[in-house]
Amino acid sequence: MQHRPAVFAALLGLTRAGSAIGDFWVQSDFCACVKGASDDHPVTYVDPATEEKTIHGTADGRKACLQHCLTYTATQAIVAGAGARALGIRVHPAAAAAALAISFGTHYAADRRVPGKGLLERIATKTGKGGFYKLADFGMNGAFHLDSAWHHGWETVAAVIATTKATTR
Repeated sequence: MQHRPAVFAALLGLTRAGSAIGDFWVQSDFCACVKGASDDHPVTYVDPATEEKTIHGTADGRKACLQHCLTYTATQAIVAGAGARALGIRVHPAAAAAALAISFGTHYAADRRVPGKGLLERIATKTGKGGFYKLADFGMNGAFHLDSAWHHGWETVAAVIATTKATTR
């Protein structure tokens, strides 16, 4: 397709916007706080409405991360789908499904931030970025920035895949 670079750019921008909306507006406070919980590192969640405290371990952490990744991926699908339609881009259903599956799987892997065991922390440590990952000072949060870079990279891969057999109207 002659317009594949333009379709790629449009889909990348749309999925990036959907990602930010899904991560920061759609994700619940509960999921954000509990998704990294484990039995070894339980999380105490304080409900902002009732001030009730509950303690969460591995099962709840996995469930919260799964719920977040489902709403995150659904948000990306809605934003990218609506945007593609508005721009006159027809995305092949199988390519869209593959792209969203990559986004979902890599997002879950990154967001299950179990202290000392999370994928991003392990990668950061092995690549000499462990100190940056743990940085939480000077207005910086290293884990957040490495998480964002991880998602941006995989969203780029997903956007390339989503352009497979895409057409313009």
